[in-house]
Amino acid sequence: MSAIHPTAIVDPAAELDTSVTVGPYSVIGPHVRIGAGTTVGPHCVIEGHTTIGRDNQIFQFNSLGAVPQDKKYAGEPTELVIGDRNTIREFCTFNVGTVQDAGATRLGNDNWIMAYVHIAHDCQLGNQITMANNTTLAGHVHVGDWATIGGLTGVLQRMRIGAHAMVGFASHINKDVPPFMVVDGNPLTVRAVNLVGLRRRDFSAERIAAIREMHKLIYRQGQTLEESRASIQALTGQMPEAAADIALMVDFLATSANGIAR
Repeated sequence: MSAIHPTAIVDPAAELDTSVTVGPYSVIGPHVRIGAGTTVGPHCVIEGHTTIGRDNQIFQFNSLGAVPQDKKYAGEPTELVIGDRNTIREFCTFNVGTVQDAGATRLGNDNWIMAYVHIAHDCQLGNQITMANNTTLAGHVHVGDWATIGGLTGVLQRMRIGAHAMVGFASHINKDVPPFMVVDGNPLTVRAVNLVGLRRRDFSAERIAAIREMHKLIYRQGQTLEESRASIQALTGQMPEAAADIALMVDFLATSANGIAR
């Protein structure tokens, strides 16, 4: 049997692996599935069509899978999907998706989510993301792998934060943040390339040089966004070892519907 505290209320229809631990006074609804090795702390509410993977550590006082804070929501069976090995600290709120988007809010694997974080409906988060205390994501936000978001940051609906980006403390994200960049402030300002993060992840000198060149082409040459994208695309032949990084940036710029932080 799962290690369920006698004061917890777990609906008989919920599917919990036998190795799941549920703390005192937590409530788990009928459409919830939780994978092996996951720990749910005391006083948590997990509801809705919520699927949680393996080896997650969910601290006390979390609300996961509640209905969206969206007036258009009419009770559709949308989802919250959480991957494996995530740490979710106290007082976080993650909502299910809406039928106006993909119908699911998703959090990938190996993410570090600090206290009081809000992840709204239809947000799509990758892997290895760090979100500091009181970060709030409005609906439909996308966050790439290895992004770091500083505390007290607010992200407007439908914004995108690219992979390996770093957002400083108390920032206001009202434009897309390209991959690899450091941004902060209100109004939002691009400061530099996230060199510290890239070196910690063992990016080679060649890859870092290519990323610095991309930064220069976007922010230092006075080019339009379309001109910058074409110039970056041309780097592929010159810097083949960074082809994947260049493709990531080109695709991000090509699909930005909000404009980028500049």
